[in-house]
Order: sequence, then C-alpha cells, then structure tokens
Amino acid sequence: MTERVECVVIGAGVIGLAVARRLARAGVEVIVLERAEMIGTETSSRNSEIVHAGIYYPTGSLKARTCVAGKHALYDYCAAHGIAHRRCGKIIVATDDSQVDELAALKERAAANGVGDLSWLTPDEVARMEPEVHCVAALHSPSTGIVDSHGLMLSFQGEAEERGAMIAYHAPVTGGRVEDDGIVVEVGGEAPMALKADRLINAAGIWAPAVARTVEGLDPGTVPRDYLCKGNYYTLAGKSPFARPVYPVPEKAGLGVHVTVDLAGQVRFGPDVEWVESIDYDVDPGRADAFYAAIRRYWPGLPDGAIQAGYSGIRPKLQAPGEPAADFMVQGPSAHGIGGLVNLYGIESPGLTSSLALADLVAEMLAVGS
Repeated sequence: MTERVECVVIGAGVIGLAVARRLARAGVEVIVLERAEMIGTETSSRNSEIVHAGIYYPTGSLKARTCVAGKHALYDYCAAHGIAHRRCGKIIVATDDSQVDELAALKERAAANGVGDLSWLTPDEVARMEPEVHCVAALHSPSTGIVDSHGLMLSFQGEAEERGAMIAYHAPVTGGRVEDDGIVVEVGGEAPMALKADRLINAAGIWAPAVARTVEGLDPGTVPRDYLCKGNYYTLAGKSPFARPVYPVPEKAGLGVHVTVDLAGQVRFGPDVEWVESIDYDVDPGRADAFYAAIRRYWPGLPDGAIQAGYSGIRPKLQAPGEPAADFMVQGPSAHGIGGLVNLYGIESPGLTSSLALADLVAEMLAVGS
C-alpha cells in the first residue's frame, strides 16, 4: 500500500532539516527520511563549524549568493533561538611575498560578493591578535564565526516537528518513480514502505546523486557525476594559543590546512584533501607529517608531537581531482521537467552557512510561500 503525503525530504542533515523547517512553517505536510539512526551524522557533523563570510566563491555563483545571505540569516537565527555561536572573526595570512597579490585578489572578490568588511593587517597587528602566527601580510574577516552545528540542527528539527513534520530514521530510500499525480518513493529498512509525494526534495548529501539515479522517469543525463573528497582533521594537545580561526592563502584544491577553534576552545587543524572511492572515516596518523609542514608555514612554533588524529569528513564534490571547484547545483522542475522535484547536489562548504538561504531557494522553486 502506498501512503500519500504532501512532501518528502530525503536526508536529515543541516540542509534537509532547514528545508523541512522552512516548508513546515509554511504549512506543508513534511516527512523526512533519514538512513541513519539520528540527524546529521555525516557531512553536517564532520566539518569545521565555521560560519563563512562569503570571501572565496566566484561572484554571482550560488555558493557566493547563498553564503552571504545565509550568513546574515544564520547569525540572526542563532541570536533569536539561543544557539551557541561566536562572531570571532578570522585571519587569512600570506607567509611569503609571492602570496600578497592573492590576498588582494581575495579582498576584491569578497567586496564583489557583498563582503565589504575585510581589512588589511600588518605583521605587527597580527602578532598582537595572534602572537604565535608568522606572516608577511594578512586580511581580517570580522564577520566569520563559529557555531554549534549540532545545536543548530536540533533547533531546525524542533521547529519542523512543532509544525507537524515527522522524521523517520533507519529509512533508506531504495528507489522511486515519477507518476502523473506525484513521485513515489520506495523506503527500505526494517519496515519497508512506499510514499507518494506531491513534492520531493533530495537533500541526501553525499548520497544525493545515487538517490537521484534510482528515480525512474528522471533523465539520468541531469544527474551529475559525483566524487568523494575526504578531509582529515587533527586536534592540538594542550592549551590553545589561538583566539580565532587562522587560514592560509587558499590552495587550488581547497582552503588549505587551517586553524579552527571550537566554542569549547579546542583547536583543530584541517582539512587536508584526500580523494577517495568509498566512505571511510578513519584518520591515518601517518598523514600528520604533511600537517606539521603546512601548519609551520604560519605557526613555526608548533611543537613536535603536538597534534593527534581527530576525525574526518567526506565532502560531496562535483568536480574531478585537479578541476576547478564546482558550484552548488540545485535542480528544480525548470532543469529536469518534473514538477515538485528538487535535487541538491554538491552541497559541501559553505553548506552549513548557506543552509537557511538554500531552504528559501528550495521553497521558491516549489512556489511555497513564507
């Protein structure tokens, strides 16, 4: 027997929960399907918990637009709902003269993206803010921050459920098909079922392309090739010498091994870039050697043996190794021709920051009011 529902959201990570909250608050009946035993167990809980300012992304890209809009919405939301966060700012450092032009280009790009608060810092000014940091020049981003990602997701979940949304755990999506009067979603697990939805939002994160490929009636040519990129994090033993995140000049494959400080004061270094073929969250202690070399470019005083394996995360990428970073891909009916279906692909960083803005975009694509 197939049960009829108004809306199904696949995935209870930060994006799926933000979408469920947004739609439920608009009066839509929502069921969230989550393959794991709880919310946010994968990409959403395996990141740096940074509230990004919107500095790095190509002007006009979906990443740039949703990051800047999402940042403002996220700070307002956290303040209104008592979510632990801190607008601590961050420093982006050039460790040799050849990188200064890249910092200048970053400042120009940030301004074009609507981030006009970056300012130059001299080495002496950096030393007063972060005495352990070595650089020849730096940028200060005062609107960067950190947030309790789990607290944020719990708040999204609570608001969605207060408006009638339901979350089904251990509910993997095994397939689906497009019919004239809706989209059927087949759900596995211990209690298999079928749901026919007027609206279906695929926010399955690293699994989103695989889920989309199981939907009969969706043109497979609209589903992008996906790649998995593992980022390993290491933690610092002992007392933190840092008050805020410190980032190097970005690398071709990512933002480089940077310092983040969580709300409890724990220092984390990462992520590195490791292209993988399957999901594996083990952290190889042997990769620490490369971390020491990268960190000592801006923190030359890092003691031997001071970092230890922490955790890892898998980022859903839409570009192959060596290719330029791809934008978020949010496909609605205008892209694939199926009414009521929205697929979100490649939602990696700054997905956490962009979550509320992406939820608004999904609602707009589905013509759901506020």
